[in-house]
Amino acid sequence: MEKEAYVRDGERLDDLQIKDYFIIQHPDKFCFGMDAVLLSHFVMIPENGQALDLGTGTGILPILLTAKQKARHFDALEIQRESVDMAKRSVLLNGLADKIEITEGDIKSASSIFKKGSYDVVFSNPPYMNDKHGLKNPGLPKAIARHEILCTLEDVVREASLLLKPKKSFFMIHRPHRLVEIFEIFRSYHLEPKRMCMVHPYIHKEPNMVLLEGIKDGNPMLKTEPPIIVYQAPNVYTDQLLDIYRTDGFRK
Repeated sequence: MEKEAYVRDGERLDDLQIKDYFIIQHPDKFCFGMDAVLLSHFVMIPENGQALDLGTGTGILPILLTAKQKARHFDALEIQRESVDMAKRSVLLNGLADKIEITEGDIKSASSIFKKGSYDVVFSNPPYMNDKHGLKNPGLPKAIARHEILCTLEDVVREASLLLKPKKSFFMIHRPHRLVEIFEIFRSYHLEPKRMCMVHPYIHKEPNMVLLEGIKDGNPMLKTEPPIIVYQAPNVYTDQLLDIYRTDGFRK
């Protein structure tokens, strides 16, 4: 079947520029961005490991990670039915049905959907914003993806901890202004912060994203990695970011 046969009215087919993989997205819904590519660059999965994506959207992270790492299998959970449908069709068109399974469900109940203590890696690109005031359409896909409407940061961390094996890793991208809260929540659910990488829009600007790894029941010791700088000038990416796109797909 031709790849275009999987695409429905209003959707588009985006070339991920890695292993001839594509993803189905709807421009009026929520399309993945740089944060997904950066998280896929930061995540480390052991060979033959079992991994889980909490809030997969249209499936971008497991598809990218299948191209780059040697995990045995990916489970991916998403609550929005339209995104689940697109993710499942993307998995099929890429021939990855034996590697990725998309499940419709609520992150808040993830540990009752999947087996507790069974994953080597859990990762998530969760909603960043916990202030819902002024949202005109809280039911729209973009609002749900960006704001803590259907789940909170604590929900994501709690369920990740329950699903991880001891001494295994949870990876997340979030906003630096919530770091104190993030560390408090991590530790309250026995996830010890172990790696951190700040992402700066420009070298002279404050970071606007942070990549984190926490280890379940890990010992205290936080490693701060060299920062990622996105732009060297307006609309001009740094060589550092271009190298990430070249190796991880989806050049912009």
